[in-house]
Amino acid sequence: MMIGFSHFDAAKAAIGHLLAQGYRRIGFLGARMDPRVQRRLDGYRAAMTDAALFDPQIIVTTAIPTSVTLGGTLFADLLAKAPDIDAVFCVNDDLALGALFECKRRHMAVPEQMAIVGFNDLEFMASSEPTLSSVRTNRYEMGRNAAAMVIETLEGRRPTEPVVDLGFSVMERQSSARRG
Repeated sequence: MMIGFSHFDAAKAAIGHLLAQGYRRIGFLGARMDPRVQRRLDGYRAAMTDAALFDPQIIVTTAIPTSVTLGGTLFADLLAKAPDIDAVFCVNDDLALGALFECKRRHMAVPEQMAIVGFNDLEFMASSEPTLSSVRTNRYEMGRNAAAMVIETLEGRRPTEPVVDLGFSVMERQSSARRG
């Protein structure tokens, strides 16, 4: 039984959004690097390769658990390696918020100098300044569906749909507005 969405496709869609907005040097920030994050990296790599823009030098990852502070640190590391990037895809919203804070510390205008896209679409993404684009996942619906499947299974019934793809949406906000 499985309920969720394609992390690969979601990351690929986020990169597709940035490419459609005119960004070309799109960096990648990843933390914890569990299988879900690995699939997001694979989606990023596929989208950038399809656009003939893949550069392994603009990927920064760590096995350390994610945090907002880590997002700022990883983004600073990325800028030290590749000061010419014009956008960054973060594997979660904590890292994206950290990247935004690092942009503010460096007086970098978002999105004019740097676009940012996160992943999960936590509530603060729509409340930040500027608002942060993110991949929205249906986390609560996943939980409800999983609970229903467990109950069905415990009652001796097989779920009618053992694999449920709830999809995702790229929430386009100010941080990834079209380049001028």
